[in-house]
Formats: sequence, C-alpha cells, structure tokens
Amino acid sequence: MKNKTYVIGEIGQNHNGSEDIANKMIQIFSEKPYDETFNKSLKGVDALKFTKRDLRQELTDSAMNRPYNSPHSFGKTYGEHRAFLELDDDTLFRLYKSVKGNNLDYVITLTSLGCQSIFSKFYPDKLKVASRDLTNLPLLEMLGETKIPLIISTGMADKKDLDNALSVVLKYHEDVTILHCVSEYPTQYHNVNLNTIPYLQKSYPQFTIGYSDHTIGISTALAAVAMGAEVIEKHITLDRTMKGTDQAGSCGPSGFMKMLRDIRNFEDSLGIEDIFMSSDVQDAKTKLARSIATKRTLSTGDVVSIDDLHLLSPGDGFSWGQLSLVVGKRLKCDVNKNEIIYESFLE
Repeated sequence: MKNKTYVIGEIGQNHNGSEDIANKMIQIFSEKPYDETFNKSLKGVDALKFTKRDLRQELTDSAMNRPYNSPHSFGKTYGEHRAFLELDDDTLFRLYKSVKGNNLDYVITLTSLGCQSIFSKFYPDKLKVASRDLTNLPLLEMLGETKIPLIISTGMADKKDLDNALSVVLKYHEDVTILHCVSEYPTQYHNVNLNTIPYLQKSYPQFTIGYSDHTIGISTALAAVAMGAEVIEKHITLDRTMKGTDQAGSCGPSGFMKMLRDIRNFEDSLGIEDIFMSSDVQDAKTKLARSIATKRTLSTGDVVSIDDLHLLSPGDGFSWGQLSLVVGKRLKCDVNKNEIIYESFLE
C-alpha cells in the first residue's frame, strides 16, 4: 500500500439540526485511536463530512407536505422534518473552521444546484456526490466546474450510470474518487459484494477507489482495506440510540476508534514482499529456538561425536545445520549434561 487509507467520518445530518451536537462530534471524532497493547497513539480520521440540501430542489410539493409520523420525525410533515435537520451556510462555515482547526479535511455532500451558495462562504477540501445523484447530470456539471476534488458513490448505479457521470466531470478535472457502495441501510452482508473494489480498480485505474460502508460493525470496512480500498467512508454518531433514521446504522465513538485502530494497524502489518526475521523477533528466537547441546557430561579433551548431541533451548548456540562446526571438535573445557556447546568451548 503506497499511502495510508483516507478515512472519512460521515456526520451527514446525525447532528439532528444542532450546531452544538455537530461541534461535539467534531471534537470527539478528531481524537486519535489508542493502541493499549503497544501503548501508542495511531493516525486518526482524515476528514469529516456533512450534507447540505436545498429543500426548494429536493422533493415534490406533495412529498414535502406528506404527514411524517415516524418516531424519528422532527416535524409534522416530511418537509418540516427535512428543514429541521438543515444547517444554514453560516453554521456550515463555522463548522468548516472547527474541522480545519482540528487539522482535518472538510468534505460535504451537495444535493442540488442551490447548494452552491456555500461557495460564497468557503470552499471545502472535497465534494461528494450521493449515490442517488449519480444520474443528476446538471448537478455533476456544477460540481465539476468548481474543480474541487470529487468523490462519487455508486450505491444506486450500474456501469453505464457511472460512465455517464464521469464523462461530465472529466470535462473539468480528473481528481475523482469512486466509492463502491450499497444503498441499503444497514447493508446485509450478502449484498456487500466487496469484489466490486478490484473490479473498479481494473476498470478505472486512473482513479482512486474506495468503499462507503453501511454495514453494522467494523469488520467489512477493514476487509475493504485489505482488498485495496484507499478510501473508507463510515457514518458516525454520538449515540446509536439517538433519534434519527441514520443513527442506529452508524458507528459510535468507541466503534469508530476501534475501526481506525484496526485499519492503521493493518496498514502497518502489510510490510514488503520478502521473508526475513524482524529485529524485534531476535529476543524471542534466542529464548525459544534450539541449539546443539550435550546428551551426557563431556570432559576437557573429549572429541564431540554426533551421538553426544541433541537440541535444547535457548537458541544462542549452534543450530543443527551447523553440526560440522561441532562434531569432531575437541573440547577446551568440561560441559555438563544437557548444556549448550558454545563456540568458545571448542578448540
């Protein structure tokens, strides 16, 4: 792996319309994971992501006016519910400054042309196209024109949809990341199909390929990294029992830190294509490996024969492959039964 995995914590709208909750999430998820076994801090998340909608360009009037009686509702109608969850541009700008103040990238999903109003306040580090908008070619045109690095999720797309989307963006720039994704919340494991990752790598070698994970738990994200995903996106929340449709399928602080810990440790575990003994293994080898030792007590002047020998730990003497350096040699000192024969004992 040439680079560390770029991990995005997706806040989305799990702030439940509250700037205070959003800021608390930024502070908590900006912390670095800690490996208690080896007593060290590891590289943390790389970016936090938000979502912005322009409700004037979101749904039909009838859909927005539909009564919304869900236990997760923040309004009497679906439109009121969606409006409650929106953060205005000034708030998003303050959150942008908070994210950048924690030395993280700020990523945002924009869902309609009206969302470009944020550009009067700030420019995010990356833009995201939600799976549902992969066929929204006017939106892709607008996002491409900004020349801001673009992340595309494929959760509702086939190859034709993806190719059409790319053809629009590539008129403006080639800084594109494609995320394999399944738009099922939570995703059933038999639908994950991680083999899409190598397929995308082979089909689009010019782009960065990653995985947006909607499964419960952290194992699938780690497996995606093992299969070559260079970007991982995961929904995050302060508490999976909070009100909101995305909360239960998200990662809480503890789970997210475990995922980060495992990804960072996996990256370190890859190493190089070779077989060798690490310097950190030498002490264990000395303690546990076997050396040529005596079966019986030998006296000064005795000539060592193979019948006098067997193998015992520790491993700081001759190995069995070095028999020729011991057999036939005369001893310079007495050696008790079941003791290692060292080079200094031989003439």
